[in-house]
Amino acid sequence: MLDISLKQVQAFSFGFLVVLTGGAWLIMSWSFAQSVLVGGVIAIASFYSGHRDIASFLKTFEPPKEGEEKEKQGSGKSVYIIKFWFRLALIAVFLLFFVRSGKANVIGLFLGLSTVVFAIILTTLSVAGHYFLRRKG
Repeated sequence: MLDISLKQVQAFSFGFLVVLTGGAWLIMSWSFAQSVLVGGVIAIASFYSGHRDIASFLKTFEPPKEGEEKEKQGSGKSVYIIKFWFRLALIAVFLLFFVRSGKANVIGLFLGLSTVVFAIILTTLSVAGHYFLRRKG
């Protein structure tokens, strides 16, 4: 069985963020590195929050334990959808203020927002590599 750990994705995300921010600071400038850092923190926080919300949403499908009552079936879905849209709106407002302040470098911000994507790709390649190397034919 393939074991893809979300903690591994988060660790890779932080690692990429540190490398990208340090590299941007050395190669470009501190304002570019600051944009990478802000974008990365937003992406990682959103990924972590989304993971928590999905885990709690999936718990609504589990049968109740003995002595506990089952909550309403639709409440988990609506709460998840509201939290999703609220998180998306909060990110949009924060990015809007950061860009309008004039302190943001849009390319750096985009690079920082991509850290989670890079981490997911690296984790997937790592798991696929382990799977194919350990496969006995």
